[in-house]
Amino acid sequence: MNEVETRAEHIDPALQATGWGVVEGSKILREYPITPGRIEGRGKRGKALTADYVLVYRNRKLAVNEAKAREKPLTEGVGQAKHYAGKMAVRFAYATNGQGIYAIDMQTGAEGEIAAYPTPAELWAMTFAEADAWCGRFAAIPFEGKGGSHPSRYYRDFAVERVMEAISENRQRILLTLATGTGKTCIAFQIGWKLFRARWNLSREATHQPRILFLCACGAARPHRHTETPRRWRNPTLCVSSKWFSQGSRVPRQPWAG
Repeated sequence: MNEVETRAEHIDPALQATGWGVVEGSKILREYPITPGRIEGRGKRGKALTADYVLVYRNRKLAVNEAKAREKPLTEGVGQAKHYAGKMAVRFAYATNGQGIYAIDMQTGAEGEIAAYPTPAELWAMTFAEADAWCGRFAAIPFEGKGGSHPSRYYRDFAVERVMEAISENRQRILLTLATGTGKTCIAFQIGWKLFRARWNLSREATHQPRILFLCACGAARPHRHTETPRRWRNPTLCVSSKWFSQGSRVPRQPWAG
């Protein structure tokens, strides 16, 4: 039995039996592209990294599941599962050959065979044992991908999620450092989107949406109103240039849509 048959006849039913892809808010991402491959020059890339399964619950990627053919050893995919989980910064990784399940906790280092996959709710509780109400509110807001036409990258998702965790913990200073061209504008926009839709504000009471200031060093870094700004967020946005301040003007208090 090859890997494709093993996945269809044994692994998929095992995941569904514990609620993955069945319970509301849970998803199974198959053949999930992590990276397109290392750039080697002359228009060539190395081998792409693709996870067999990524388990998602409440818009958060919680685990990687690496599958192998039924006749392969159970731990055959452990190295790949750990590598992918490390890349995506998820806590749990699983390797399976359809006959058993090998689990790895990337945070504690604990690993070993388990009888069944944890349910979505169980895996969420294992990942966010000390999560507060704001963590849940932020997780309920999906990333704005413009209908799938602008998919994010794993490191951007990681950056946004870590910022939202820091905000939910009421940390007062947060700094992100990324290289040129990695999508800092996109990350900042996703953070603003989640804050806006979750109705987070300084009072930490979800009574009204926040007023968000997005500063750009140059016009080229500014999100374009009709191409990068989500349609549901265009009305309450306002672009202010340096002329406002050089002329002594005040920024108008524009109404915010709910």
